[in-house]
Amino acid sequence: MNRHFKGMLLGACAGIIDVVPMIFQDLPVDADISAFSMWVIVGFLLTVTDLKMAGYLKGQTVSFAVLTPAAILIGWQEPFSLIPIFIMTTVLGSLLGISVEKFCGK
Repeated sequence: MNRHFKGMLLGACAGIIDVVPMIFQDLPVDADISAFSMWVIVGFLLTVTDLKMAGYLKGQTVSFAVLTPAAILIGWQEPFSLIPIFIMTTVLGSLLGISVEKFCGK
């Protein structure tokens, strides 16, 4: 299995972790799909990005870079909902960065 596919699988795992609480909150399906796809894309980008930094920091950097456009839209309508989004992005971005570094190589 190549490293890009592994990164996407790890991203899908992060996406599932992120979406499960969203389902229990009865958020719209498009929000669930958006969050899940963001993590799959972040997993892929972590395998192709060559940033010289620790895995956790690389994961946070790429995750927040991908999140930024959606965060602007979300924050415009519901600024307080950004707090849990930023917390999940920080935690999952770090864990995904570490996981990609460990399981997909450099």
